[in-house]
Parts: sequence; C-alpha cells; structure tokens
Amino acid sequence: MILTGIGDEGANTIDGQIKATKELGWKFIEMRNVETPGFKKDNLHNIPDDAFAIVERKLKDAGIGVYCFGSTIMNWQKTVETPFEVTLAEVKRAIPRMKCLGTKFVRVMSFKPGDDEFKTPPEVFRRVRDVTNMFRDAGLQPVHENCMNYGGMSWQHALELLDKVPGLKWVFDTANPVFNPDRSKAKPWSKQDPWEFWEHVRDHVVHIHVKDATWNQAKNDADYNWPGEGQGRMHDILGDAVARGYDAGISIEPHMVVVFHDANSKASNDEAMCANYVEYGRRLAKMIGEIKASPK
Repeated sequence: MILTGIGDEGANTIDGQIKATKELGWKFIEMRNVETPGFKKDNLHNIPDDAFAIVERKLKDAGIGVYCFGSTIMNWQKTVETPFEVTLAEVKRAIPRMKCLGTKFVRVMSFKPGDDEFKTPPEVFRRVRDVTNMFRDAGLQPVHENCMNYGGMSWQHALELLDKVPGLKWVFDTANPVFNPDRSKAKPWSKQDPWEFWEHVRDHVVHIHVKDATWNQAKNDADYNWPGEGQGRMHDILGDAVARGYDAGISIEPHMVVVFHDANSKASNDEAMCANYVEYGRRLAKMIGEIKASPK
C-alpha cells in the first residue's frame, strides 16, 4: 500500500508540496496544480516547459516520485460541447511529462453533465475511449474518478462507462458520493451512498482518493471532515479494501483548507495548507494501522 496525497492540497508551490510530503515521510506525491518560481500556478500539463523542468528537477533532488497525475482532462470544467481538440491537446502534453516523471497513472473524468441530465451521451463514451486508447498505447493507465461527471452520476453509470471503455480503470473517491445526486433514481434525486458505490466498482479500483464529508442541508453543500468523521464511510471502505488485499495507492485530498472545485474557495497560504495536510495524512496512517491490526 502506498500512501500519497494530492500535492496542491498541501501547498501551492512545488517547494511547499515537497516539504509537506517529506514531513509525512512519504516517497510519492499526486501532482495536480503547482506553482514554480517565476511561473503562476497551473495544472502540470498546462505549465510551460521551463516550469515543468523546475518541477522535475526539484522532485528528483528530493527523491519524491509522482504516483499519479491529477489532470484536468475531461473534468467538470468542461462539457461534451467543449471542442475535443482541447482534450486531445491536454493528453498530448500529459503523456511525455508522465513518461519523464515515471508516472503510471493519470486521473481523467468524463465531462460535466447538465443539471437535468441522467443519461450518458454516446459522444462521451467515444471521447473517453479515444483518450483511454491514447494513454494505453503509450503504456500509461488512465483512471476515472467518481466526481461531478457522467461516469460519476451513479454506480450504474460508472459500470456502463467501464463496460463501454475497455482498458479504463477507476480511482474511487470516498466522499464524492456524499454531495453527488444519484441520477439512476427518479427525481428528486437523493445523494449517493458511498458504500453502495464502492461495492459495485471496487473490482475496477486501482487507486483511491480519501476525503470525508457531511452533507449540510442548510447551506446545500458539503462540510469537509477529518478522516472517519464524516459520511464517506471511509473506515468501512478502507477496511474492505485491506481485507480484499488492496495494496495500491491511497491519496489524501482533505478539502478542509482549499476546495479545488469551489470557485468561492480562496487560495490559502502554504503554511496553513501544509499543517492541515500533514495532520490529515497522520490521521489516515493511524486509521489504516488500526484497520490492519484489528481482527479480520
């Protein structure tokens, strides 16, 4: 089992992300957005070549590997109406950078559906299939996250996507079902059940994102919690994963200081982000240790 974390949850800068990783004693990071000296913060496949060279050098000097690349490919910032050329360009930039860093996994999505949509358009399957084939042909493994996308509309939608896109694997997020509507049901849509979603996709999971959340009806949004203190069924899901012999990556994504997909979430300083990230990582490691030590 490899413990890692999404770097921009621990700091904005590459130096801060490395510092947070080292404080936890971890050897891997999941790269998403990063800021380097002289260059603004952006996703790893968008930063200029000179900025990427800085990231590569600093990670190598620190002895930190990149376990997974959290791309923005087909994510919730885009719809199926977004020109496919945008996606293809991101994939073509990502592949050589992943190879340069020795990264095997890349997180992808399947576009943001309309507010009332409950079926996945054929064009989505085609695009995800094309992207999957591009990465697989390069010897890399795309993993789809259950998030605010077509594949994340329910576990049924997830299995349909996996069935229609051979070679695609899953990165399961423990808390995303807490705030995502279950579009497999009749309206008004209830929220998804994290355990139910996990049970149906776990055979396809090769990477796990951990965060915990509680749905706050009053503000119509989620509150983010320490691991095991929300409605994400984190202890049950990780316990089941361990019992089934899961030994791949588990990546923290606390969302307690900065929420990546929330436009109203303001950038925080690296010190506050690092403190939360490190404490979150330690709590997760403690939870996993207790799970492993408990009688089966």
